[in-house]
Amino acid sequence: MIAYDLQCSNGHVFERWFDDLESFEDQKRKKLIACPVCNDTSVMIVPSAFAIKTSPSQPDLPVDKGQPENDLSLSKIIDFVEKNFEDVGAKFAGEALKMHYAVTEKRNIRGTSTKAEEETLEKEGIRFFKLPLPKLDS
Repeated sequence: MIAYDLQCSNGHVFERWFDDLESFEDQKRKKLIACPVCNDTSVMIVPSAFAIKTSPSQPDLPVDKGQPENDLSLSKIIDFVEKNFEDVGAKFAGEALKMHYAVTEKRNIRGTSTKAEEETLEKEGIRFFKLPLPKLDS
């Protein structure tokens, strides 16, 4: 069993347990997963703080001396995303589609998309997640 943090299209975050990712995908396709707040069945997996992991080819999140190694403060996450993901702005969906169909090389990107663009990405089988990143004052 695995617990996934899920988010509906209205922004409500909730948790559900599944046998595996395939079980989640099957239930999502059949619209068997509904938001407990608004009953929306358009859901996606969002990252959990304890599940964020970098591959050996990516830099580790910065860790301050004296802080626990698993301390993922908001400022550290924002800094990591800004340094390691190319900001493609409103072209996010187009760039994701190009990478999916090998028109361009795969890379880490971030940007914005409309609900219609997100539905297209989901239909094409492109996995993405929404992570609102506030601008922090220096």
